[in-house]
Amino acid sequence: MSDYNIREMIDNKKGRRSTVFIEKMVPIILLVITSVSVLTTIGILVTLLSETVMFFTRVSPIEFLTSTEWSAFSSDPQWGIFALIMGTLKITVIAVAFAVPIGLGAAIYLSEYASDRVRRVIKPILEILAGIPTVVYGFFALTFVTPLIRSIWPEVNLFNAISPGLVVGVMIIPMIASLSEDAMSSVPNSMREGALGLGSTRLETVFKVVLPAAVSGIMASIVLAVSRAIGETMIVSIAAGSTPNASLNIMESLQTMTGFIVQVASGDATYGSDVYFSLYAVGMTLFVFTLLMNVIAQWFSRKFREEY
Repeated sequence: MSDYNIREMIDNKKGRRSTVFIEKMVPIILLVITSVSVLTTIGILVTLLSETVMFFTRVSPIEFLTSTEWSAFSSDPQWGIFALIMGTLKITVIAVAFAVPIGLGAAIYLSEYASDRVRRVIKPILEILAGIPTVVYGFFALTFVTPLIRSIWPEVNLFNAISPGLVVGVMIIPMIASLSEDAMSSVPNSMREGALGLGSTRLETVFKVVLPAAVSGIMASIVLAVSRAIGETMIVSIAAGSTPNASLNIMESLQTMTGFIVQVASGDATYGSDVYFSLYAVGMTLFVFTLLMNVIAQWFSRKFREEY
């Protein structure tokens, strides 16, 4: 056997050993990468829970859950989370009521009516909205949308629920439109052709065939958009005000859970004070809300999923 053949055999053995080593190492590296995200989540939960427990050693959980007054910075503080929850829900309801019809309408058009050329133009424009910084949205709400609303409805305060609610709705439109359009595009064309062949119009096919078939994806997109609206921070911090308000009046200043967190995190609270620990209690409440929304989205996806 020549020296060349011997060297070739040695190189092949080294190459096989190297390949085996890489094959063994890749799963370990991927496991470490996955563990980082899992451990980060566990760390966040431990921090929230420990600091929330510390808060409830100072403040009654019953007061926190049942009182309607929140005045953390007053000389006689009140710790009723309901006021912050109501502010969050007012923003979210306005945003969803504005975004769902527009987002679904855009999804239906892109999926069922638009040509490929039109779709290639409109979809990237919609997705640009998702890339705009939320602080820009916040100042847009305060300096443009609010004056426009007050010119039509003078009773509206400078800080209110309507303006940030509408702008949060604009922000979540791309999420609803994109995910819903993906869900409708996954419906087989044979179902559309069958409906049209039976004499259905294009509109009847959309509402009686395509939408029911894609309902799991559509509902999941809406629930995820609700979760995004609940967790929005900068828009409500800039345009909604900082007055906790448990009423249903959408014309008055309010404060959301995220708005309070921003207020405390900006340096308005002393480390170790009741106000400081209340940040974590509010954060845990917000975490429960968003976790619940994600669980509901997954339930919708499993419950109404159509197999084709």
